[in-house]
Amino acid sequence: MLALRLARGAHSLVQLRRLLVAAASAGTGFLLLCTLGYALAHPDPSAGALLRLLWCLAPVAATVYFAVAVARTDPGTRPRPGLSAVGLGPGQLMAISAVTTALSTTLGSVLALLVFLHLRGDLPGMPFDGDAAFLASDHPLPLPAALTLLLLVPLAASSASAVVLRPRGARPTRPRRPGADGDSPRERSRRRAESGPYADQPGRLSDPQQPAPPLPTPGGLPWGTAVLAAGLAVEAYASRSGPGLALPGRFTAGPARVFGGWSLTALGLMLAAPAITHLCGRLLQAVRPGVLRLLAGRVLQEEARRIGRPLGVVCAVASGAYAMATVYSGARPTFGPLSTLGALLVAGCTVATLLTAAVEAKHARADTTAALLRMGAPTTVLRGAALLRAGALLAAFGPLTWVVAELAAAPLVR
Repeated sequence: MLALRLARGAHSLVQLRRLLVAAASAGTGFLLLCTLGYALAHPDPSAGALLRLLWCLAPVAATVYFAVAVARTDPGTRPRPGLSAVGLGPGQLMAISAVTTALSTTLGSVLALLVFLHLRGDLPGMPFDGDAAFLASDHPLPLPAALTLLLLVPLAASSASAVVLRPRGARPTRPRRPGADGDSPRERSRRRAESGPYADQPGRLSDPQQPAPPLPTPGGLPWGTAVLAAGLAVEAYASRSGPGLALPGRFTAGPARVFGGWSLTALGLMLAAPAITHLCGRLLQAVRPGVLRLLAGRVLQEEARRIGRPLGVVCAVASGAYAMATVYSGARPTFGPLSTLGALLVAGCTVATLLTAAVEAKHARADTTAALLRMGAPTTVLRGAALLRAGALLAAFGPLTWVVAELAAAPLVR
């Protein structure tokens, strides 16, 4: 009940994000039910239904990733002063966030089931009268199997949200004298400003040549590069052997191993993207930086982990779409409705996740931005720093996406 009250009393923008999660869950659930319908319509032993279920893993992963990003930015489940006094500590807030995520995704799954039953003609109304073998209208629908598939996204999303938002154990500290750590509100505000993305910037606006203390570089670049190379190698090997793999609909892609290679490529980009983002921030601050480059680079270094991984996933999806368009540029393949739905789900969820992470980063540096404005920093400097950050990321990840797409498509066009 508490989770329902927090969900009902949230801001309209928060409610919109939850509705988007429900819509993504509905689309993914519908794809899973169509896979079940295809299996019912083709009972002969065949790998077709299994391959279609394999292709549904990409929308499932994108939906779960988006649901976790929305749960991270939910202001109703953030620790606030006074909540612990009424029994709402970090563990309870984590549970509420997981329940809220489960409610949003379950709503989408129920909607997918209702639409699927309506198209089959199992509910009152006008059923779909076209030739759609994935509906299996002449076969009874096994309800346990359908519910099992529909529960996949809610269980995965709520579990992933609980793992990501689980309270971290506090580090043991030595006993200290009262007031030695600065317990006054002024001291706490000072420490928050010093630990923010603009740390050391307000006092250094008049002396931009003074070097800033370096932020730790995110790990993952060596592992990400290795996994990316492995994914490209798997795709190159899969293009030379193996049976064709049809996407849900009538779109024919490469061999079955291509999907595994693309998954490794996406994982490699996701692992390496935070380090690349951090490197962009360092390059912006190199060679006698001014105030604008100093602020932009410092923010990129601070937010490398938060926005790097969603940005890497977006690059992976963009490279996959580019490679697919390159391979079938002259063939003009016929896209079925399920292929289009799956592509829209993956692309939409990844872009929405990146935008959600950008909003989370903006809220995280709200205090330090307000401190700069109080000190008299012009808004044009902050806007210019934001544009500079976007340009630096585009200059770094744009060519990287193109190179990965060309390397992935080269073996397939031979």
